[in-house]
Amino acid sequence: MWRVVLSPKWIVWHLLAILAVSTCVLAAIWQWGRAGSALGSALNVGYGIQWPIFAVFFAYMWWRFLRMDLREHRELREIASAAEPAAPAAEPTEDSTDDLAPWDNPFTRAPVPAPPPVTDAEAPALSEYNRMLAALAARDDVDKR
Repeated sequence: MWRVVLSPKWIVWHLLAILAVSTCVLAAIWQWGRAGSALGSALNVGYGIQWPIFAVFFAYMWWRFLRMDLREHRELREIASAAEPAAPAAEPTEDSTDDLAPWDNPFTRAPVPAPPPVTDAEAPALSEYNRMLAALAARDDVDKR
């Protein structure tokens, strides 16, 4: 969990959320002060109420996106642990990244497993189309050389 929360991507999101919420709070304080002045109006009171609502919205969306990312990370860990057979653990070194899954990088999306290939019995037209595409790709590779 902490690997996701303290990843570079989420550190930036934490800072942006703090900045957005604090800006909304400061704007609300300013609008309330303005509403109490001689030049204030009901419009300032409306804005003074509106800015805290925006702050709550920013905080809620930050929390929602963080929970979604944590849930996705947990599901991918479960899939990876179920798919990999138990193997003897290698001794970790200081700069070893072998124990990291490829989706632990915060700047990439998690891998999606490829669907099983379609057989001739299931969809003959699709299989023929796939063979034609494979032949075109092979011919294109030969032409590039």
